[in-house]
Amino acid sequence: MLRGINYDIGTFYRKDELSRPDFDESVIKKELEIIKNELYCDAVKITGHDTYRLSKASEFALQLGLQVWLTPSHIDATPADAAQHLVECAIAAENLRLIYGNIIFVSGFEYSIFLKGFMKGESIYERLEKMFSPVGLVFNLLGLRAGIYRKLNIYLRETTQQIRTYFKGQVTYASGTWEKINWDLFDLIGLDHYRAAYNRAFYNKQLEAYYKFNKPVVVMEFGCCAYMGAEDKGPMGWAVTEMVGERRIVKDGVVRDESVQANYITQTLDQLKQENVHAAFVFTFINPMYKHDTNPRFDLDLASFGIVKPVDEPEEGYKSLKWQPKEAFDSLALYYRQMKP
Repeated sequence: MLRGINYDIGTFYRKDELSRPDFDESVIKKELEIIKNELYCDAVKITGHDTYRLSKASEFALQLGLQVWLTPSHIDATPADAAQHLVECAIAAENLRLIYGNIIFVSGFEYSIFLKGFMKGESIYERLEKMFSPVGLVFNLLGLRAGIYRKLNIYLRETTQQIRTYFKGQVTYASGTWEKINWDLFDLIGLDHYRAAYNRAFYNKQLEAYYKFNKPVVVMEFGCCAYMGAEDKGPMGWAVTEMVGERRIVKDGVVRDESVQANYITQTLDQLKQENVHAAFVFTFINPMYKHDTNPRFDLDLASFGIVKPVDEPEEGYKSLKWQPKEAFDSLALYYRQMKP
């Protein structure tokens, strides 16, 4: 099993709000060296919007000997704009593949909700609410969203054909577990697969349903926040903040517990190893915008899946970087080190 982690170089989860505002190449290089040499990863899923950033971070990772899974993000784009963006990124990825090899192209993720045009709703948050409301879950269960997935698969077929015109390596897609994807289009099966209260009893069984396609199965995202009860929320662990005036704060009663995140990650890795998945990518290394604070109401890191917690100044941080490791950093490093051949 490839030992992976997600690494975001800047995604617009909200309009005009970039998840990583600064792109200091010396910092990026140093963090990727830590991912390789201290976390013992042999693969990294590099996600982001800007083609130059994606290309440069991927180049640094490839030079270190990491396998790169280059993943463009264009949240709330129209399908046409997203397709154009994918082609630009595919050209950049092919330039790197010709020099370094060892790069896989991920043609987007969870497009039924992350792009406009499949589900109703102007923003990702509106579409998320529709998809995962009680009524929405029933719709999915009863197969009443088959039209959405037909439309999505037509789109994926068209974009994958365009990508393969320029990129000659392996191509995959990071699907949500609710999406019904035509896996004939791809070389590997990619799945964002979080364990939570609602699927804990059949987490492995959900995964096994993908073996029938006779292709390597990859868990592209799994992870947990670092507070009490976060292990039950899985992919919705981030939803513990609220706006008070102009400021985003953490809801009252959220209690930091880094052992929750550390245990979740190693326990899930045990399950994924048991299932012989091809690769597993912990979500995520860092969310720089969600800084740690000793006051729990202002501690936005509680809503982050990062295995390191951002701080204000380099002198507060690890190796002069503006973050400190959480317990999950150390437990993941130990786990991956023991997995090394």
